[in-house]
Parts: sequence; structure tokens; C-alpha cells
Amino acid sequence: MLINSSLFKYQKIPLLYLLISIVLYASFAYNLVRTEATKLVLLYISLFVLAYVLKKTAGFNFGFLVLASVLVRLVFLPAIPNLSQDFYRFIWDGRMLFEGYNPYLYLPESFIQNGEFPIAQAKELYDGMGKLSASHFTNYPPINQLCFYIAALSSGKSIAGAALTMRIIIIAADIGTLYFGKKLLEALKLPSSRIWWYILNPFIIIELTGNLHFEGVMIFFLIWSLYVLHSGKWQWAAVILACSISVKLIPLMFLPIFYWWFNSPSLKNQNKWIPEKRAFLKLVGFYTIVLVTTIILFIPFFSMVFVNNYAETVGLWFNNFEFNASIYYLAREIGYAITGYNEIKIIGSILPIVALLIILGFAVFKKNSTIPKLTSSILIAFSCYLFLSTTVHPWYLATLVVLCVFTNYRFPIVWSLAIILSYLAYLSIGTADKSENLWIIAIEYSIVFFAFVREIVLKKKIRI
Repeated sequence: MLINSSLFKYQKIPLLYLLISIVLYASFAYNLVRTEATKLVLLYISLFVLAYVLKKTAGFNFGFLVLASVLVRLVFLPAIPNLSQDFYRFIWDGRMLFEGYNPYLYLPESFIQNGEFPIAQAKELYDGMGKLSASHFTNYPPINQLCFYIAALSSGKSIAGAALTMRIIIIAADIGTLYFGKKLLEALKLPSSRIWWYILNPFIIIELTGNLHFEGVMIFFLIWSLYVLHSGKWQWAAVILACSISVKLIPLMFLPIFYWWFNSPSLKNQNKWIPEKRAFLKLVGFYTIVLVTTIILFIPFFSMVFVNNYAETVGLWFNNFEFNASIYYLAREIGYAITGYNEIKIIGSILPIVALLIILGFAVFKKNSTIPKLTSSILIAFSCYLFLSTTVHPWYLATLVVLCVFTNYRFPIVWSLAIILSYLAYLSIGTADKSENLWIIAIEYSIVFFAFVREIVLKKKIRI
């Protein structure tokens, strides 16, 4: 795409909004501490307002909006994340791979406690990632580990250099999502301008590009897979979906919802529990390719110790960790009232089963025979999963935001704005009681559930 002076000829107002956005993103990246609550919230809300007016005033000037979306990401290029410390663990894993270690088999904590430093800047990375991360085995899948390895390979002993490399990968993934997302919207005869609700969303820019969360890479493969699937190349779609799973495991839970996709058009409106034989064989083939490709990607790390460590670490998210939950916190209070104890192990075992039943319900009872229907079912099912989770980190919402682009639902965009309230929990977590402010969490989810019920139950569209 050629960008010349005509690009800006009628874009003076949008250009002004873009320049203001760049200044505010720079302030966010280089002049913000996550405990500065007022500044954090004001910057975040201001960036949302600017993103909205930038999209509205730029109109159909696709080239200008592409340039804008890239420039605001480049603002973060040399920055060290200030809202998340996960990237220290990413660098640790990448350097472990670079030194020939299997990162799934070793705890950072065990090295440091024994006075061993297997990688460059081991103590600095250990201190940066925090005790919680350092005391558990890594849970990042193989393609994610490949990204960490590339960062280690290209940055030497520089933490800032590793962060820069990972950021370039994430920005490239967002550009890929823009490309395939636009093509998919056009193929579905939906407004291609919808893609900007993902690409220009300040939440996406801050959480993925800014805080170096690799949901952006997972989403790139997911949207690419959906585009290829819509084009009828289901075998390649399965391979690409496996790549998405191998960045983050999240798409694994979406697999049942593809159940009706391969059913023939003549049966799609009939009340049948099982697709016709030919369609069913394609479905089995699709699942087989996804699972086999995923297993192949894990093979370089495979051992029984790896299996045990990985299963143990994934299980912790359901039975040990608590953050920014909704329904779980209500269940926890009931548990306290009945037994006097935190019953996370019991509640954390029941809620995933409920979430699984909801996902299976969408798989069996919803005929997900088109991309809008498929993405709508995945969107609602995954939302329910997050509502039932014990831990909901902000970046988990990125998948909801991109999926809503292909549906008529907009509550994920509302949630992507309200999620900033979860960061205010750090103000309490830094104190002696180490607890979240549940009133703030209640405000966040009151906004989210209002938007969810309005669109899903009352069928009243949120106009954004």
C-alpha cells in the first residue's frame, strides 16, 4: 500500500488525534507506575475516547488507520513493561532453551536457592518474575517457547533487547491479524471497518504490545485458521489452529464447538444429533490433524516428567490462584459462610465442569455452520468460562475482543474498558493483607454483566 501526501490531505483532525494518542501512549509506557491509580485510569479512558474519535473521523481511510495502528505500537518499542512482570519469565525460558535446558523440567527457584545461575542475569530475572512464577514450572506451549528462544538468540545478555524482540513479534502478529481479519470480514460481507475495534483498541495495544502478552500471536493463528476454514481448506485450517493452541492452550477448549461445521447444507437446518457420515469423517479428520499437529509440536520437550509438571502447573490455575474473579468470589463467600474456610479446591474443581458443560451445550445444540455463528458460540462460551474462572487476568479478554468483531455482540469492548479496574487491586495487594478490593471488582463486573445481559439475554445491541 502506497502512503503519500494525499493520505493526510483530508486527515488533519484525525492526525491531531493520532499525535495526542502517541503522547498519551508514551506517558503510559515511560512515565507510569501501576500503583498510580488516578493517572492509570485517566490515561486509559482518554486513550479509549481518542481511539473512538480517531476511527470515526478517519472514516474509510484504511491506509491512515493502518499507519496509526503501527505508530502507536512503535511507541512501546524500547519500553520495559510496567503493568506486568511475566516477561521476565519469558526471557528466563528463552535463555534456558538457548543454553540447552528443557524449560519444562526446571524451577527457577531451585537454581537460585542452590546458588546456581544457569543463564545470564539469572538473579535479576528471578527477582523480576517474582516468587509465584519462580516457584512453579512453566506452562507456555512450544511455539510460545520458540518466540522466547528467538528473543534469547537475538538479544545476547540484554533484557531490554529481549523485550524489544518479543515486542516486534507481537506487533507483526497484530499486523497479520489485521490482514486476515479484514479478508475474513470481506469474505463474510461484513464491514471491514469492524477490525479496528480490535487493532486500535487501547486494551489490545497496552496488554499485548505494551505488556508483552502472547495472546496476540495466538489470535493471529486463530483468525488465520478461521479464514482458511471459511475458504474450505479445512486440513490447513486444522494445522494453523494447532499452531494457535501451541502458543496458548485457550483454543483447545473451542474444539467441541466445531462439531456442526462440517455438516452438509442439506442437514444444517434439521434436528439431528449426529452429522451425516461424510461430514462426520471430515470432523474426525479435522480433530485428528489438530491434535496430532499439537502433539508433534510438543514432542521435542516430551518426557513423563514434563507431562507431570505441565499437568500440575495447568491444574494450579483452577485450584490455587485467585484474581479478578466474579462468580467464583460469590461461591467463595458462600463457602466461608458455611465452613469458615476458603474452599477453592472444591469450588475450583466444580466450576470448570460447569464451564465444560456450557461449551458442550454450544457444541451440540447450536448449529455453528457459518463463521458468525461459530464465533458467536465461541465468544459466549468462552465468556461463561471466564465468568466461572478463579483467575481472570486482563489479557485473557483479547480473544473475546477479536471474536466480537465477527459477531453482533459488543460487550467484550465494554469489558476491555472496564478491565482497567482490575489493576487497582495492586494497590491492596501491595499492602499487608495481600487482598483485592472486592468493591472495585464488584463495580467492574456490574458493568460487564449489565452489558452481557443486555446483549445476550435482552437482545438489545450496544451501539458503539
